[in-house]
Amino acid sequence: MSTTPTLAAPPASDRADAADLRGFGYRPELRRSIGSYASFAAGFSFVSILTTVFQLFAFGFSFGGPAFFWTWPLVFAGQFMVALNFAELAARYPLSGCIYQWSRRLSNATIGWFAGWVMIVAQIVTVAAAAIALQVVLPQIWSGFQLVGGDPALTSTSGATNAVVLGSILIALTTLVNVIGVRLMAIVNSAGVTLEIIGVAAVVILLLFNIERGPGVVFDTGGMGSGLSYVGPFLVSALMAAYVVVGFDSAGELSEETRDPRHIAPRTILRALAASGIGGGLMLLVALMAAPSLTDGRLATEGLPYVLTSRLGETGGRILLIDVAIAVAVCTLAIQTAGSRMIFSMARDGVLPFSGALSKVNPRTGTPAWPAIVVGVGAAAVLLVNIGQAALFTALTSVCIVMLYIAYALVTIPLLIRRSKGWPASEEAAATERGGKLFSLGRFGIVVNALAVLYGIGMILNLGWPRQEVYDPAGEHWYLHYFPLLFVGAALLAGAAAYLRHRARVTALRPTPAFAAPVTTPITAPIAAGETA
Repeated sequence: MSTTPTLAAPPASDRADAADLRGFGYRPELRRSIGSYASFAAGFSFVSILTTVFQLFAFGFSFGGPAFFWTWPLVFAGQFMVALNFAELAARYPLSGCIYQWSRRLSNATIGWFAGWVMIVAQIVTVAAAAIALQVVLPQIWSGFQLVGGDPALTSTSGATNAVVLGSILIALTTLVNVIGVRLMAIVNSAGVTLEIIGVAAVVILLLFNIERGPGVVFDTGGMGSGLSYVGPFLVSALMAAYVVVGFDSAGELSEETRDPRHIAPRTILRALAASGIGGGLMLLVALMAAPSLTDGRLATEGLPYVLTSRLGETGGRILLIDVAIAVAVCTLAIQTAGSRMIFSMARDGVLPFSGALSKVNPRTGTPAWPAIVVGVGAAAVLLVNIGQAALFTALTSVCIVMLYIAYALVTIPLLIRRSKGWPASEEAAATERGGKLFSLGRFGIVVNALAVLYGIGMILNLGWPRQEVYDPAGEHWYLHYFPLLFVGAALLAGAAAYLRHRARVTALRPTPAFAAPVTTPITAPIAAGETA
């Protein structure tokens, strides 16, 4: 009798998912251990309303007064148009690094590469922005978290230095979790999201018992103007919602680690955004209704933590702030995971420097470790800018959202062009054969897609407009005033240099017709139907 141990065969569903992935020209390497709730948690925790609304409420209120509330449903509606398109794409291209993969399959390799590059830069900076939020929360819970100096304000030298210390510790921990494996990441993320949802519900319910005014407060412009004169302040205050409602595509980033991704990922993209939109809108409304004062200036400087501690007392406020700290941690983890999968996906296609190392998957953990480390080190380096340059860091983290919107546009615009030529009907037969009935917008697709494109272009212009009051409120540095244009331009130029180097390397590896031996190692990814090199 043989004593050789036998490994249990993977479930039939996993075998079908693996065969589906091979149909795209990729060998299954990542572990499929993510279910429906963990997939939802990936998108919800990237948006992380408990982190970002706490962080940015004061910004929106300071520019638009209570009526800035209406920017939330407007931004949510625009992003939901984008999410509906992403859901269709997730059903048809269930691949890691989804923004890059979708863009290159809808357009060409060059546009796809730039979509991925822009997304990587944005995600690395966003990890730093999320991690630094610990400084806004932890010293308020316990003064002992102020490890450097005594002033916790991010604009002070001690506060900025302490923020870098706390943020770096968090990034080190999230990097470790990502390196250990996706299963641990999913467990931590799902637990954190559950606590965040409980925290959001607690904030809404508890503040409802402490309201000072009715819901009509959302029509008060706070003296910021009326009629057409309020349009300018309203557009600036809309940046708060625009900063928050991004990252719902993370469920698509984890498609190769999700069971039955063609059906789960589209649903969880939409559910994550819907839950974030409803929860965030309710938090904004009850905070405005429960604030002790709308005119004493504290709501515009201290934001939502001020409302909590003043209404719920120090103990109740601290308990909820602990939940916010947990949300900050899982938000940082989710963004880093999404960024690492983007790097892995591009490296697997051989289009990044050091692609060989970045595309390796640890056979024991089923996780691409080096991309997680690259994102972690990059984010920690960005954090260092905050020491002595708080205004620069604020501008940097603001502009990274412009980059995310640009990456989204590099998907929605090519998709609209492809729809005009018959997509998805031209590919529906093969996709349906592999995945069964898939999510589809049907005859409404081109209208929804066009609205998503118009919204995206409008928000890119709004986010990137060089406003001094947003990017250089102190008026100290001319380059901060024009930082959106300078940063996006520099990022695109750096990307162009990297891409040209990649193309030159590919050309050098190609054999000449008469003399060189044939190249047997693939140097580019499989080209999907409709894609050009």
